[in-house]
Amino acid sequence: MSSLFRAVFPTQTKPLIAMAHVPALPGTPLYNAAEGVDGLVAQVTRDVEVLVDAGFDAVMFCNENDRPYQLKAGPEAAAVMARVVTECRPSSIPFGVDYLWDPSIALATAVATGASFMREVVTGVWESDMGLWNTDAAETLRERRRLDANDIAIFMNISPEFASPIGNRTFSQIAKSTVVSSLADGILVSGPMAGAGPSTTLLRDVRAAVPEETPVLLNTGARAESIAEMLTIADGCIVGSSLKIDGNTWNAVDRDRARRFVDVARS
Repeated sequence: MSSLFRAVFPTQTKPLIAMAHVPALPGTPLYNAAEGVDGLVAQVTRDVEVLVDAGFDAVMFCNENDRPYQLKAGPEAAAVMARVVTECRPSSIPFGVDYLWDPSIALATAVATGASFMREVVTGVWESDMGLWNTDAAETLRERRRLDANDIAIFMNISPEFASPIGNRTFSQIAKSTVVSSLADGILVSGPMAGAGPSTTLLRDVRAAVPEETPVLLNTGARAESIAEMLTIADGCIVGSSLKIDGNTWNAVDRDRARRFVDVARS
């Protein structure tokens, strides 16, 4: 596996990364001004404690409820994300950050909080619910270098939710070129929406298309009922929605669901 991936997960064969979804941030339509930023910290702290207790290998913080999502966010996003992550980060396992959908915010938050990895879409041009989506891997990796943050692994989502690629390349071709041209520390394969996974055929095709040393992770749709099969193909997974009460993305983490997922994935 890539050196940065192994630096984050030196002993885990198939790392299980759980999402710590941050409620809507200030300035977004669903922000709860009555509870304020303290309310964000309280909810995420509780979820992280449950996820660590369940036995996950890492946690990733994400602004999942900042709907509708932005492709460019303001400085307040980085500031509030950094506060929440700093106050809620686990001490016993690694953690990462994601920002939907602005890599500069994710990287800034990762640098400020000491995160080991980040997740973003940094390659390709997409038509999406957010409009025309044009990315810039060169800018993101140069900024990582400028900030002396080359120890932060960048996991690149090559099939983002709520979007489809402009052009006729297959996801396998996109994944292969992303490794070569954009220096991905890991490739993530998603389904069409949060909570919906890719087909096993797509996951298998992407795994076969990239070098063996490049990790390929299931990015969405991980469930206890199917994770054993998915992990025969993928090198790990990121899981969020299926760990929540009633399997609803916007609910709190369900302790029983979290423990069952880890037990099944490791059985």
